[in-house]
Amino acid sequence: MTDKDMILNERERELVRELEEYKREKERVKRLLGTMGGHVTGKREIFINILFLLVVLAFVALEIATHFLPPFVSLEVGLLFLSVKIVWMMYNARRVNHFQFWILNSIEYRVNQLDRKLNEIDRRVR
Repeated sequence: MTDKDMILNERERELVRELEEYKREKERVKRLLGTMGGHVTGKREIFINILFLLVVLAFVALEIATHFLPPFVSLEVGLLFLSVKIVWMMYNARRVNHFQFWILNSIEYRVNQLDRKLNEIDRRVR
């Protein structure tokens, strides 16, 4: 085996190792994305939105039909649910922003690694 063949085999092993590392990281990001959101979260949000709407409509119907409730109760309940919904949306936005920061931080780390490798290769070539 020549030196050139040994260098090629070593480079092939390094590429295979990097590919396996990439696949592991890809699977980790998939799992993380699955826990952060996705189809289940969408269904849950739709359910909660429908529940909020039904409760507000029920109070409006009770107020109009029976006058059993004091005036403006449905308005107050609607404002309460609106406030809860806004707080919940702010919480979800905070989670998304945190996740985006994590992704950007990870990309920056990888770019820095690649920059170091490129500088090292450039140094070796010269």
